[in-house]
Amino acid sequence: MNRFNQKDVVIEYVGEKIRVPVADKREKYYEKLGVGDCYFFTLDETHIIDATFWGNKARYINHSCEPNMKSFKLTVNGETHIIFMANRFIESGEELTFDYQFEYEDEKLECFCESQKCKGRLNWLIQIKI
Repeated sequence: MNRFNQKDVVIEYVGEKIRVPVADKREKYYEKLGVGDCYFFTLDETHIIDATFWGNKARYINHSCEPNMKSFKLTVNGETHIIFMANRFIESGEELTFDYQFEYEDEKLECFCESQKCKGRLNWLIQIKI
């Protein structure tokens, strides 16, 4: 098992790069298929990474309001990648988590992370576009 020091790169979120309108259609299609959860990660304003069928283990990283990793975007040779970096030392066998930072919606998505800093919901972040 691996241990990670603060600022270590842990894993890249990989999958199929698709446009937002395609992601909207796929979400409905996956629901119709009975897939359950879809594994989407926003890459930028126009693209999503869909890891539902074509991803790696990063798609299974759970949410926590007190995460041990942070996601960030890294551009290499003109291509943007989503990388997870350790916020602190992570012990071998410790669950890997990050804050999903879903945008605010009226329909509350409950959080069950059980951390001391739990916000009670996943979709709490209000994004202000300038």
